[in-house]
Amino acid sequence: MTTKRIKLIVILILVAVITAGLVAWLGRSKPVKVIVKQVGYGIVQDTVANTRAGTIKACQRAGLSPSIGGQIIQLPVKEGDSVKTGQLLMELWNIDRVAQVELAQSQVKSSEASARQICVRADNAYRESQRLQKLKKQGLASEEAIDKAQSEARAQKAACHAAQANTEVSKSQLEVARAVLDRTRLTAPFDGIVAEINGEVGEFVTPSPVGIPTPPAVDLVDIACLYVSAPIDEVDAPRIRVGMPARISLDAFAKKIFDGTVSRVAPYVLDIEKQSRTVDVEVRFSNKSDASNMLPGYSADIEVILAERDHALRIPTEAVLEGNKVLLLGVDGVLQEREIKTGIGNWAWTEVTAGLAEGDEVVTSVDRTGVIAGATAEPDTQAANDD
Repeated sequence: MTTKRIKLIVILILVAVITAGLVAWLGRSKPVKVIVKQVGYGIVQDTVANTRAGTIKACQRAGLSPSIGGQIIQLPVKEGDSVKTGQLLMELWNIDRVAQVELAQSQVKSSEASARQICVRADNAYRESQRLQKLKKQGLASEEAIDKAQSEARAQKAACHAAQANTEVSKSQLEVARAVLDRTRLTAPFDGIVAEINGEVGEFVTPSPVGIPTPPAVDLVDIACLYVSAPIDEVDAPRIRVGMPARISLDAFAKKIFDGTVSRVAPYVLDIEKQSRTVDVEVRFSNKSDASNMLPGYSADIEVILAERDHALRIPTEAVLEGNKVLLLGVDGVLQEREIKTGIGNWAWTEVTAGLAEGDEVVTSVDRTGVIAGATAEPDTQAANDD
């Protein structure tokens, strides 16, 4: 083999090696970008949230309707009006009942006048019997006259008592007439806002038939006191107690979180949905002014705080994989899997009791393609900053 041919072979081998290296370099897998968070200390809470949207409700709300049917003759309020306790909301035709009340009032006055007249006579008869008693001592009055005067005094006294009793009967009849008249008038049982009126002046209203609900004549709502009622899964409900702190969030106030307190845990399970049985939990606003711009019917969510650690080693909950494992970005750029022990936690933070130390970097973007143990990775600083 000539020298020239040997050189050619060497050159071909070098070209092949360089080509193979170039192909390997170009075909190498690029590092996957991951978001990492440092393990640190902070507040960790164990919380329970509602399974379906809750609702803002008024502490007092009443659908009011007259107890009898009739024609509406007066509607002194309109929807949106603020009313006070006892204020007239609706009145039905009641001229006959008003007349009955006036008649009963006249009868009371007549009975009282008659009773005064009779009782004056009784007083006179008593004084007359007393005078005759004095005259008898002086021998100027007979026994027969004294007996007659005393009998008359007793009779007049009994007539006075009867007349007074008759007056009381007249007063009771007046109260009955007023009660019958009140059935034609719908008044506010508490301070509130008129939310809805079903009816107009001149229209007829009728009471709801037994077992058949109908729209109320007037829907009255007290918006001065609001609370949230939300369904909690039956599995979580036994851990909730009245007085526990809670957080309230509303779609209508997306950027605000309100403090609240559990005020009631329903003593029964709702099984409307057989596969999702729930317990109603009510939460009051800790600061009443927070609810000043809210309306009954708003959708709301609650998060009840069951336990809290003020200074716990924690990681974002999204970093925890199945089996209590996390991915760490090693100094060599390779993702490493590590098993940890956890304490309390919620959707945001999870307490770490073993397996990690402060300053370790865990991967939070575990749902990205290619993020698995053993993969080459590099921090995604842009996404971390945006987050």
